[in-house]
Amino acid sequence: MTEPTTQKIEKLTAVKGMNDVLPPESAAVEWLEAKVRALMARYAYRNIRTPIVERTPLFVRGLGEVTDIVEKEMYCFEDRLNGDPLTLRPECTAGVVRAALEHNLLYDGGKRLYYVGPMFRHERPQKGRYRQFDQIGAEALGFAGPEVDAELILMAHALWQEIGLDDVRLELNSLGQAHERLEHRKALIAHLEQHAELLDEDARRRLQSNPLRILDTKNPAMQPLVEAAPRLLDFLGVESLAHFKTLTSILQANGVAYTVNPRLVRGMDYYNLTVFEFTTDRLGSQGTVCAGGRYDYLFEQLGGKPAPAVGWALGVDRVLALAREAGLPDVGPRLDAYAIVTDRQDLPLVLATLQSLRAAGVSVQMHTSTGDAMGSMKSQFKRADASGARFALIFGQEEIMAHQVTVKPLRDAGAAQQLHSLADVATWAATLQSAA
Repeated sequence: MTEPTTQKIEKLTAVKGMNDVLPPESAAVEWLEAKVRALMARYAYRNIRTPIVERTPLFVRGLGEVTDIVEKEMYCFEDRLNGDPLTLRPECTAGVVRAALEHNLLYDGGKRLYYVGPMFRHERPQKGRYRQFDQIGAEALGFAGPEVDAELILMAHALWQEIGLDDVRLELNSLGQAHERLEHRKALIAHLEQHAELLDEDARRRLQSNPLRILDTKNPAMQPLVEAAPRLLDFLGVESLAHFKTLTSILQANGVAYTVNPRLVRGMDYYNLTVFEFTTDRLGSQGTVCAGGRYDYLFEQLGGKPAPAVGWALGVDRVLALAREAGLPDVGPRLDAYAIVTDRQDLPLVLATLQSLRAAGVSVQMHTSTGDAMGSMKSQFKRADASGARFALIFGQEEIMAHQVTVKPLRDAGAAQQLHSLADVATWAATLQSAA
C-alpha cells in the first residue's frame, strides 16, 4: 500500500494584477455591460468579438515600436507548436481593424461595432489599473465625416447620464492631417532642443522618434516647457479646422460641454483629426475614464486599403469605481422565492413545480438537504431570509397532501401569506412577478 504523502502542497493564487471577479462585484460588471449593450443597440452598433491572442506584429505595426505598450507592457510569447510570436491583446482596436481587413467587412459600406472583453498589460498594479482589465469600446469603420466623431462622443456622454455620473469632463483636440503634423513636429522638436537640459530621460528618448508624446508628460518639472511649446491647432489647414468646427457645433447643439485641450495628443502615427478624453478628478492619477479619436491611417498601416475610422474605449474598473462613489444602485440579481421543503420524498414533485416557475420567469433557490434530512423549518427560514428572497415557498406535509404551496412574504411584514394550487403555477407565478 502506498503511504500517504506528508509533503505540503503549495497554495495556488491568481497572477499578480489579474483579479478574480466574484459576486456581488460580478453583478455590478453585468449591470454596466447590460447598460452598454442597450445603449449600443439604440445607436445601431453591433457586437464584434476578436481573439484575446493575436500575432505580435499586429501590435508592433499598429501601435508603433516606440510606444510604452510595445516596449514595456505587452505579454509576448512563442507558440510552442510552430514558434509564431504571439501576444495577449493590450487593446482591441488593432484586432478589430485586422478582422475588418481579413473578412472584408467594409465591402458593402461602413460598419458600427462595439466590443466587451479583457485586455492585458504588464504594468504596476494599482487602483483602476491592473494587468488584466476589461474594456468596452466602440469603433465606427468606413465613415469620414465629423458627425460620426460627434455620434461616438454623444453615445459616451449618454452612458454617463444613464449610470448617474455627472462629474466627467470632456476634453477635445484635433491632430489635423499628416502634413500638418509634420510642420508642427519640426517646430516642436526645435523648441524642445532649445531647452534640452529640461528634458527628462523619457523625453530625450522620444525627441526624434515620437515628440508628440512629450506633450503628454506627467512630469511636473516639464509642464512649463510643454505649456510654451508650439500648438498643433495653430498648424491646421482649412479642411481640418472645418472638421473640428462641425464636431464642436454638433456638441454645442446637444448641450455637451467640452474643453479644447491643445496638449491632448496620441503617440501613434495613424491618428488624425479628432482626439478626445473623458476625465475626472475622483480617481487620482488614473483620471482618464474613456479615450478615443479618429484613426484614418490604421487600415493602410496594417496592409489594407485606406479607410476612415474613429472609436473610443473605456475601462470597466474605472467606470465602476466612479459609479460606486456616485451611489451605485443595488444591482445584484433579485431572488423572487426560496423553496422550503420538509420531506426528501417530496423533492420530485417540488422540483417539477420549481422548474415550471422558472420557465415562467420566476427566480427560485431551493433549500438543499444535509445527508438524509432537509433540516428544520427554523433553519430553512433563516436561510430563506438570508437569501434576500421576497417570498418563501413552503412545501410542507399538509401542502403536499393538498397539492398546494404556501407563499409567505419575507420583506413585507404586513402582507398575508397565501395558499396556491400546484396545478395553477402560472397564476401564482404572475403574482410573484407583479409584486416585484
